[in-house]
Amino acid sequence: MNSATTAAAVQYRLKEWAAQIRECQNRPAGMSVVDWCASHGITKANYYYRLRRVRQVCLENLPPETPAQQIVPVNTCILQQKTQSGSGIQQGLSVSVNGLSIHVTESTPMPLLAEVLKVVRNAE
Repeated sequence: MNSATTAAAVQYRLKEWAAQIRECQNRPAGMSVVDWCASHGITKANYYYRLRRVRQVCLENLPPETPAQQIVPVNTCILQQKTQSGSGIQQGLSVSVNGLSIHVTESTPMPLLAEVLKVVRNAE
């Protein structure tokens, strides 16, 4: 057997095992894993080996996690900015990205800011 054939065989076997695991997890209420295995001609040890292998392959194929976004503390003297507005001095932080300007203040709701930043990040 060449490596392509072996890889195809492994993939086929893993798909079969995943189907068996789904079937076992959807077994009738009150039926134990041991009983389900006995009725399907496999040992309990073999079932758990298959479960472990399927989980391992699934974990290996997960996309890499995006790093958690963190709020970076900024010194308040940097945040103070004088702007020309009807109310006089406005404190906060102005950010310009991709030609868009955003002014953030202490009262800016974080969910709103998160959504706006998502839109800005995806803007072309």
